[in-house]
Parts: sequence; structure tokens; C-alpha cells
Amino acid sequence: MMLISSVQPAPPLKDENKALMAAAQKLEASFLAEMLKSAGLGATRAEFGGGAGEDQFSSFLVQEQAMAMVEAGGIGLSESLYEALKERQDEL
Repeated sequence: MMLISSVQPAPPLKDENKALMAAAQKLEASFLAEMLKSAGLGATRAEFGGGAGEDQFSSFLVQEQAMAMVEAGGIGLSESLYEALKERQDEL
């Protein structure tokens, strides 16, 4: 029987890097929200829909679902963006 080792959490970020990671996560969440909208999530249903209220607030739901996806690990885009931003910041 083969045991699967647990994934070690990432080391804590320095204060100046937390802002970069937060920006990268927001950008990934925005990207995922657009992908979810393209997939039809948040689209108005023809039958038994919520009416104008659903139309008004569905974008908030999609954005929060995208942020939940990022917090659960996302698609790895925020890590790539973070590394690029950090590299750029180190150059300055």
C-alpha cells in the first residue's frame, strides 16, 4: 500500500508581498468570473427566474464564486502572476 504524503503549506509571505499576492488573486478571480459568465453561470433563466433582482445581483454571486475557487486553490494563475509581479518589483 502506497501512502500519499500531505502537501506542505506555503511559507508565510512578508508584509510587502502580501499585497502582491492579494492583487494576483483578485486578477485570477476576475478571470475566473469572466469564464464562469461565458459558461452561462449567472445567466437569466427563462422559467422561474428571479426577475430584475436576479439580473441585478447575479454578477456579485459569480464574482464570489470565482473568489471561492481562488481561495480553494484556483487554476494556478495567481501564483504565476505573483511571481511575475515580484520579479518586476525586485527589478525596480
